[in-house]
Amino acid sequence: MKNSFVEVAANERNPKWQNIIKRNKPLYKKENDIRSEFDRDYTRIIHSTAFRRMRHKTQVFYSPTNDHICTRIEHIMYVESISYMLAKYLGLNIELTKAIAIAHDIGHSPFGHQGEKILSSISERDIGESFWHEKNSLDMLDKIELLEDTKGNYQNLNLTYSVRDGVISHCGEIDENKIKPRTDFIDLADCKKANQFAPYTWEGCVVKIADKISYLGRDIIDAITLGILDKDIKELYEILNCDSDEVINNTNIINEFIYDLCENSNCEDGLCFSDDVFKKINKIKEFNYKKIYLSDKVTASNKYFELIINTIYEFLKASYKNVESAKRNCPELMNAFDDWIRCYWSYERNERNKNDVIFNIDNEIEYYRAIIYYISGMTDNYAIDIYNKIIKS
Repeated sequence: MKNSFVEVAANERNPKWQNIIKRNKPLYKKENDIRSEFDRDYTRIIHSTAFRRMRHKTQVFYSPTNDHICTRIEHIMYVESISYMLAKYLGLNIELTKAIAIAHDIGHSPFGHQGEKILSSISERDIGESFWHEKNSLDMLDKIELLEDTKGNYQNLNLTYSVRDGVISHCGEIDENKIKPRTDFIDLADCKKANQFAPYTWEGCVVKIADKISYLGRDIIDAITLGILDKDIKELYEILNCDSDEVINNTNIINEFIYDLCENSNCEDGLCFSDDVFKKINKIKEFNYKKIYLSDKVTASNKYFELIINTIYEFLKASYKNVESAKRNCPELMNAFDDWIRCYWSYERNERNKNDVIFNIDNEIEYYRAIIYYISGMTDNYAIDIYNKIIKS
């Protein structure tokens, strides 16, 4: 019900407050800064280069020339919008939900979840760890993304614990109802797989649910636009319990889910849908997998994506012991990668880089890890362009 979560919102009255706003390091502050802790997080995220690259990354459908198909940044904005509506109605901290939402997919790879699977296969083989975008998003925010401070030095984003926690805990591929925050204040490095821990705040739980609400309907509409689904597909009408003369659109689907969640959630039971709507959500998810995500029209390009990512990775991997040769063969990639990695190791480091050193150049495994971070930050088109340059060298 309306304002039913006011007493558990992330604010100074919350007993978790000091943990919620905790940063790994003190953050510089301007004397005339009027922003809250979460406002500062929000603006630091949207001014990062990784955020800007989201507009050229695949959400589900690789369609770079179609402006009407959802990209990763549009998905992020949908999650922010839904999170805002839910938090505002329930009485939670809208600033915190907005910051988590805007950052939640910032570490997604090029080519959507297929790109994530390809990088995970590489990472498991060469590093012994899986690659999952929730963890990579936190790494991007904690270690990779840099902002210029008031003295012209480059530093890590250094976000609050609650935003960082919401990002690594956001997994939208959830099938459970009644989501509640955990009570334990944990080291986020202890998160070893997606959905291992519930978020620390109710606001993080809101983003977790908003992530799922945002993509189910939108993916259907995009699939209809691309001709993967027929507009009058009978099975979908049956799942949504719609009359044949009703229009299936994203607005109608999202509105029902949001209203139902607001009406059925409470602090005792958690954020939850009614049984009927929850069943409908799971049926839509099952339908999407069968008719969309695993369809030949969507999976046909997977081999191409695998070829692109593996070619770039193997080229950079071979450069570990022969940098100059790599620069001659593909100077655009190798020079850019060389400039990038020097921001994160102690060897010949720019004096303006005040961020943490995260790579030891003498450790070959860490070099491979750096390559995976670097590729994960690429846009779809940049990865394709670099691949074409490599094979022509």
